[in-house]
Amino acid sequence: MSDITEDTVRHLANLARIALTPDEVTRLTGELVAITAAVESVNKVATPDVPATSHPIPMENVWREDVVADELSIDEALSGAPDHDGSRFRVTAILGEEQ
Repeated sequence: MSDITEDTVRHLANLARIALTPDEVTRLTGELVAITAAVESVNKVATPDVPATSHPIPMENVWREDVVADELSIDEALSGAPDHDGSRFRVTAILGEEQ
């Protein structure tokens, strides 16, 4: 059985500076009791012989060699741009006048 009471929920809400109605306190108390019960059931299954996993399929990073290659010139980079000023891409401002 969980030690979560309505007083506990009110205390936590106060610490988090969250205003809760009496109905919300009652509802959240039940939800938190159910959540802690679910966690307790997982803890029963998570024994030392069960390895911890973060993903169901073993994964590893795929690395490639960092090889220096020919870089684009400014003209080549800007050749497909819809608008540029000769050395930079020109885009529509997305921020207001406060820039």
